[in-house]
Amino acid sequence: MLDAFSRSVASADAKTAPVGSGDLAALRGYVADGNKRLDAVNAITSNASCVVSDAVTGMICENTGLIQAGGNCYPTRRMAACLRDGEIVLRYISYALLAGDASVLDDRCLNGLKETYIALGVPTQSAARAVAIMKSSAVAHIGQTNTPAAGGTKYRKMESTVGDCSALVAEAASYFDRVISGIA
Repeated sequence: MLDAFSRSVASADAKTAPVGSGDLAALRGYVADGNKRLDAVNAITSNASCVVSDAVTGMICENTGLIQAGGNCYPTRRMAACLRDGEIVLRYISYALLAGDASVLDDRCLNGLKETYIALGVPTQSAARAVAIMKSSAVAHIGQTNTPAAGGTKYRKMESTVGDCSALVAEAASYFDRVISGIA
Protein backbone atom coordinates (compact mmCIF):
# COMPACT_ATOMS: atom_id res chain seq x y z
CA MET A 1 0.00 0.00 0.00
CA LEU A 2 1.33 3.40 -0.94
CA ASP A 3 0.29 6.87 0.03
CA ALA A 4 0.99 10.10 -1.85
CA PHE A 5 4.41 10.45 -0.21
CA SER A 6 5.48 6.84 -0.78
CA ARG A 7 4.31 7.00 -4.38
CA SER A 8 6.43 10.11 -5.04
CA VAL A 9 9.51 8.55 -3.47
CA ALA A 10 9.03 5.23 -5.30
CA SER A 11 8.57 7.06 -8.60
CA ALA A 12 11.70 9.17 -8.07
CA ASP A 13 13.64 6.11 -6.99
CA ALA A 14 12.60 4.24 -10.13
CA LYS A 15 13.95 7.15 -12.20
CA THR A 16 17.07 7.31 -9.99
CA ALA A 17 16.42 10.99 -9.48
CA PRO A 18 15.45 13.15 -6.51
CA VAL A 19 11.81 14.00 -5.90
CA GLY A 20 11.08 16.72 -8.45
CA SER A 21 9.51 20.11 -7.97
CA GLY A 22 6.25 18.96 -9.58
CA ASP A 23 5.98 16.11 -7.08
CA LEU A 24 6.80 18.46 -4.23
CA ALA A 25 4.09 20.87 -5.33
CA ALA A 26 1.57 18.00 -5.46
CA LEU A 27 2.62 16.88 -1.98
CA ARG A 28 2.25 20.45 -0.67
CA GLY A 29 -1.30 20.45 -2.03
CA TYR A 30 -1.95 17.07 -0.42
CA VAL A 31 -0.84 18.40 2.97
CA ALA A 32 -2.67 21.72 2.57
CA ASP A 33 -5.93 19.91 1.90
CA GLY A 34 -5.35 17.45 4.75
CA ASN A 35 -8.30 18.63 6.85
CA LYS A 36 -10.61 18.55 3.85
CA ARG A 37 -9.40 15.03 3.07
CA LEU A 38 -10.07 13.93 6.65
CA ASP A 39 -13.52 15.54 6.53
CA ALA A 40 -14.27 13.74 3.27
CA VAL A 41 -13.25 10.38 4.73
CA ASN A 42 -15.30 11.16 7.86
CA ALA A 43 -18.33 11.98 5.70
CA ILE A 44 -18.03 8.60 3.98
CA THR A 45 -17.35 6.50 7.06
CA SER A 46 -19.92 8.22 9.29
CA ASN A 47 -22.62 7.50 6.76
CA ALA A 48 -21.35 4.13 5.51
CA SER A 49 -24.23 1.94 6.63
CA CYS A 50 -26.78 4.38 5.23
CA VAL A 51 -24.89 4.78 1.94
CA VAL A 52 -24.57 1.02 1.48
CA SER A 53 -28.10 0.10 2.51
CA ASP A 54 -29.56 2.80 0.27
CA ALA A 55 -27.42 1.58 -2.63
CA VAL A 56 -28.47 -2.04 -2.20
CA THR A 57 -32.11 -0.97 -1.82
CA GLY A 58 -31.85 1.10 -4.99
CA MET A 59 -30.26 -1.80 -6.87
CA ILE A 60 -33.08 -4.10 -5.73
CA CYS A 61 -35.77 -1.57 -6.65
CA GLU A 62 -34.36 -1.56 -10.18
CA ASN A 63 -34.23 -5.37 -10.31
CA THR A 64 -36.84 -6.89 -7.97
CA GLY A 65 -35.95 -10.40 -9.13
CA LEU A 66 -32.91 -10.20 -6.86
CA ILE A 67 -35.04 -10.65 -3.71
CA GLN A 68 -37.37 -13.30 -5.07
CA ALA A 69 -36.73 -17.02 -4.55
CA GLY A 70 -33.64 -17.90 -6.59
CA GLY A 71 -32.46 -14.30 -6.72
CA ASN A 72 -29.00 -13.30 -5.61
CA CYS A 73 -30.24 -11.36 -2.56
CA TYR A 74 -32.51 -14.19 -1.40
CA PRO A 75 -32.48 -15.52 1.34
CA THR A 76 -31.38 -13.06 3.98
CA ARG A 77 -27.85 -14.47 4.27
CA ARG A 78 -27.21 -13.46 0.65
CA MET A 79 -28.63 -10.01 1.35
CA ALA A 80 -26.30 -9.76 4.35
CA ALA A 81 -23.35 -10.77 2.14
CA CYS A 82 -24.30 -8.07 -0.37
CA LEU A 83 -24.42 -5.43 2.37
CA ARG A 84 -21.12 -6.69 3.79
CA ASP A 85 -19.43 -6.48 0.38
CA GLY A 86 -20.74 -2.95 -0.12
CA GLU A 87 -19.32 -1.85 3.23
CA ILE A 88 -15.97 -3.46 2.40
CA VAL A 89 -15.78 -1.67 -0.95
CA LEU A 90 -16.71 1.63 0.68
CA ARG A 91 -14.08 1.10 3.39
CA TYR A 92 -11.32 0.54 0.82
CA ILE A 93 -12.43 3.59 -1.14
CA SER A 94 -12.14 5.63 2.04
CA TYR A 95 -8.65 4.20 2.62
CA ALA A 96 -7.64 5.21 -0.90
CA LEU A 97 -9.08 8.70 -0.41
CA LEU A 98 -7.21 9.10 2.86
CA ALA A 99 -3.93 7.90 1.34
CA GLY A 100 -4.42 9.87 -1.87
CA ASP A 101 -3.50 6.74 -3.81
CA ALA A 102 -5.51 3.85 -5.26
CA SER A 103 -2.96 1.10 -4.63
CA VAL A 104 -4.71 -0.17 -1.48
CA LEU A 105 -7.98 -0.35 -3.40
CA ASP A 106 -6.35 -2.23 -6.27
CA ASP A 107 -4.28 -4.60 -4.13
CA ARG A 108 -6.67 -5.48 -1.35
CA CYS A 109 -10.13 -5.03 -2.82
CA LEU A 110 -10.22 -5.25 -6.60
CA ASN A 111 -7.56 -7.91 -7.11
CA GLY A 112 -9.65 -10.94 -8.14
CA LEU A 113 -13.00 -9.46 -7.09
CA LYS A 114 -14.64 -9.81 -10.50
CA GLU A 115 -13.45 -13.38 -10.85
CA THR A 116 -14.77 -14.21 -7.37
CA TYR A 117 -18.15 -12.67 -8.17
CA ILE A 118 -18.34 -14.61 -11.42
CA ALA A 119 -17.40 -17.87 -9.66
CA LEU A 120 -20.09 -17.27 -7.00
CA GLY A 121 -22.72 -16.33 -9.57
CA VAL A 122 -23.05 -12.75 -8.35
CA PRO A 123 -24.47 -10.56 -11.13
CA THR A 124 -21.65 -8.11 -11.76
CA GLN A 125 -23.94 -5.59 -13.45
CA SER A 126 -26.06 -5.36 -10.29
CA ALA A 127 -22.97 -5.04 -8.11
CA ALA A 128 -21.64 -2.28 -10.37
CA ARG A 129 -25.00 -0.50 -10.19
CA ALA A 130 -24.92 -0.61 -6.37
CA VAL A 131 -21.42 0.93 -6.44
CA ALA A 132 -22.67 3.65 -8.80
CA ILE A 133 -25.45 4.50 -6.34
CA MET A 134 -22.90 4.54 -3.50
CA LYS A 135 -20.78 6.90 -5.59
CA SER A 136 -23.65 9.36 -5.96
CA SER A 137 -24.37 9.36 -2.26
CA ALA A 138 -20.74 9.59 -1.12
CA VAL A 139 -19.98 12.40 -3.56
CA ALA A 140 -23.01 14.32 -2.26
CA HIS A 141 -21.73 13.97 1.30
CA ILE A 142 -18.18 15.00 0.39
CA GLY A 143 -19.21 17.92 -1.81
CA GLN A 144 -21.79 19.00 0.74
CA THR A 145 -24.53 18.92 -1.87
CA ASN A 146 -26.66 16.89 0.51
CA THR A 147 -29.53 19.20 1.46
CA PRO A 148 -32.43 19.06 3.92
CA ALA A 149 -34.84 18.96 0.98
CA ALA A 150 -33.11 15.92 -0.54
CA GLY A 151 -32.48 14.14 2.77
CA GLY A 152 -35.83 14.72 4.41
CA THR A 153 -36.03 13.39 7.94
CA LYS A 154 -32.74 11.52 7.47
CA TYR A 155 -30.77 14.69 6.65
CA ARG A 156 -27.62 15.03 8.72
CA LYS A 157 -25.31 18.05 8.52
CA MET A 158 -21.65 17.16 8.85
CA GLU A 159 -19.23 19.62 10.41
CA SER A 160 -16.48 20.14 7.88
CA THR A 161 -13.74 22.43 6.73
CA VAL A 162 -15.05 25.27 4.60
CA GLY A 163 -13.69 25.50 1.08
CA ASP A 164 -13.75 24.03 -2.37
CA CYS A 165 -13.89 20.24 -2.25
CA SER A 166 -14.25 19.69 -5.99
CA ALA A 167 -10.82 18.04 -6.29
CA LEU A 168 -11.66 15.59 -3.51
CA VAL A 169 -15.06 14.91 -5.04
CA ALA A 170 -13.37 14.12 -8.37
CA GLU A 171 -10.77 11.94 -6.65
CA ALA A 172 -13.41 9.97 -4.72
CA ALA A 173 -15.50 9.60 -7.88
CA SER A 174 -12.47 8.19 -9.69
CA TYR A 175 -12.08 5.51 -7.00
CA PHE A 176 -15.75 4.53 -7.36
CA ASP A 177 -15.33 4.46 -11.15
CA ARG A 178 -12.28 2.23 -10.71
CA VAL A 179 -14.38 -0.26 -8.72
CA ILE A 180 -17.23 -0.12 -11.24
CA SER A 181 -14.91 -0.82 -14.17
CA GLY A 182 -13.16 -3.52 -12.13
CA ILE A 183 -16.33 -5.54 -11.57
CA ALA A 184 -18.52 -4.74 -14.56
